[in-house]
Amino acid sequence: MALDPKMAVLVVDDYSTMVRIIRNLLRQLGFTDIDDASDGAAALEKMGSKHYGLVISDWNMEPMTGYDLLRRVRANPGLEATPFIMVTAESKTENVIAAKKAGVNNYIVKPFNAQTLKSKIEAVFAEKGGATSAIER
Repeated sequence: MALDPKMAVLVVDDYSTMVRIIRNLLRQLGFTDIDDASDGAAALEKMGSKHYGLVISDWNMEPMTGYDLLRRVRANPGLEATPFIMVTAESKTENVIAAKKAGVNNYIVKPFNAQTLKSKIEAVFAEKGGATSAIER
């Protein structure tokens, strides 16, 4: 799967400032089709009506967490292959292990910058057999 900056990206976070930060970082990296959702349930609804090439989700949200969203996405035959990056303020080993077991493609600990986001996205698409020279500024 090649990395295409024109692909639709869904940012899921209940903190509007974090959504804005991630959206701005994605724009710096050349992404233009960026949607957002305030929790896992809203994200699932959006994913039911639009194909996303990447989901970037916070872990801690109510009522549906990013971890629950990840598990629901991986259990859905129409969505299961969607690349998924989990974002969290906590770097607890058990959380990282749980996310990996649930099928997360990558994991980012806050705070992070555009270079970190770029390298995580590139790693996801390199692992999926995509191009290694992914995002052009």
